[in-house]
Amino acid sequence: MNILFVADALELFQTYKDTTFSMMREAQRRGHRIVACEPRHLTWRSGDVVRAHVREITLTGTLNDWFQVNQAGLRALTEFDAVLMRKDPPFDSEYFYATHLLEQAQREGARVFNRPASLRDHPEKLAIMEFPQFVSPTLVTRDAEDVKRFHAEHEEIILKPLDGMGGMGIFRVGADGLNLGSIIETLNHHGTTTIMVQRFVPEIAQGDKRVLVIGGEPVPYSLARIPQGSEIRGNLAAGGKGVAQPLSARDLEIARAIGPVLAQRGLLLVGLDVIGDYLTEINVTSPTCFQEITEQMGFDVPAMFIDAVEAATAS
Repeated sequence: MNILFVADALELFQTYKDTTFSMMREAQRRGHRIVACEPRHLTWRSGDVVRAHVREITLTGTLNDWFQVNQAGLRALTEFDAVLMRKDPPFDSEYFYATHLLEQAQREGARVFNRPASLRDHPEKLAIMEFPQFVSPTLVTRDAEDVKRFHAEHEEIILKPLDGMGGMGIFRVGADGLNLGSIIETLNHHGTTTIMVQRFVPEIAQGDKRVLVIGGEPVPYSLARIPQGSEIRGNLAAGGKGVAQPLSARDLEIARAIGPVLAQRGLLLVGLDVIGDYLTEINVTSPTCFQEITEQMGFDVPAMFIDAVEAATAS
């Protein structure tokens, strides 16, 4: 197969942990051709199809200079057997525009994963609203008084922006309500921005579990991202420690209920975030943790993913 990866700049990859790199490595091991571009390289002109300025690469197997460019040029996305959208968040205006270009390519016959329209339809924090049976008490609002009433009811809460990533902008407020008003103002910008508020789940001490679902099927191991020191955030980007572990019965219940639903919508790869028994986010843009689970548990997550890509393009 010819596989196009739409991702961040290759020069910025941290290959020792990067999930997209692990996908590329497995694809090359199977003899597939690897091509890459950034979203900014996508282009469309009336009377033509969506094209991209791409680089066909070979992985060198070395830590530095990990890829070499075989050739570069402008190519139609329909020339590829699979187009994998792997641009990291944030989901900003440029990401949004890229999904529209990819959707046009899809109309022209390109096979794009995850499906561009579904990327737009599943904002990673708000997507949990569809599955309230798995969610802890949660409030989505702009209104400061709504937040204060929620706090009075649940006493210990977490507040976070809807467009945050990597644990950025997350606050914990205890029963004393210390600084609650200031935190609300910081996050909701005096009532102009919608935020999410959730009852604090103390099981965060055991980790914020990333449960991967590929082609509707759960990977049998999660990566528990465990907060360190005085932190409440388990995100690896915020200094959390990643510990792989088998899925719990509750993890499986959540993944088996949600995975097939999202797979039917063209979401080939999904990352569910679970704290204790509760679903907290549904990640669809660029789910990670392949390498950590593979290295710690010996389960080949990249192989499972490329299996799914091959099956999806063969159907």
